[in-house]
Amino acid sequence: MTKSGNRKDVEALVSDYRNVLVALQQVAQDMSYANLTTIVDSNTQDLNCQSIQTILTHVVSSGYSYAGYIRKLKRIPDNRPGRMIKMSSGEYYKDLDALINYTDQTFEHIYDDELEELNDDKKIKTSWGKIYDIEEIMEHAVMHVVSNRRQIEKYLRKLEVL
Repeated sequence: MTKSGNRKDVEALVSDYRNVLVALQQVAQDMSYANLTTIVDSNTQDLNCQSIQTILTHVVSSGYSYAGYIRKLKRIPDNRPGRMIKMSSGEYYKDLDALINYTDQTFEHIYDDELEELNDDKKIKTSWGKIYDIEEIMEHAVMHVVSNRRQIEKYLRKLEVL
């Protein structure tokens, strides 16, 4: 495939992802340790959804996984950090900044004509069994952050009444 040199769609996709991560940072910034770590949903079977801390850890880890899938597909070195639970919202803020930068670097040499792929053999096969092209996995990544931001906002409302 000949690269077109066009990057308007790539830039829009990465910009949208950056915007939802920044919106998440704004929701989670300056959060107290108690709000960050309190178990809000003790009945959930999903360990990534018990507290705001577990949600943020999951979002950061997932974000690096999305970039990692793309890097593997495009044969770009993947030197992402491991999954780590943080003890302050400030640490998660920095992690989300680092994730934004890592994602930007992932897309430095990806062009518009590389986003969409019809051949499943040339797509990303995820650990949860779905198959995506680059555009689809980034659309999934955007909605994943939006969904988790909304979940954090819901948890913050619950914490106000505890």
